[in-house]
Amino acid sequence: MKSYTFRIIIEPDEKGTFHGYVPALPGCHTWGKSIEDARKNVREAMELYLEEMTHRKSNIPQESGFETFETVLINKK
Repeated sequence: MKSYTFRIIIEPDEKGTFHGYVPALPGCHTWGKSIEDARKNVREAMELYLEEMTHRKSNIPQESGFETFETVLINKK
């Protein structure tokens, strides 16, 4: 058994639920009623996605993304 680590993004959507996806795995998207539901569903989607890639003997992509938060100050006039 091999483990993989990928960056996931979870965002609120217009329906009041949460959309989760894995940028390094194109098409690996899911949702949940809460952030925790979305996290659980993303992990399951990742497992299924990677199992399918392994079954097809496809190369598993490597996480290459970088994410950070930046704060800027704007002077109000």
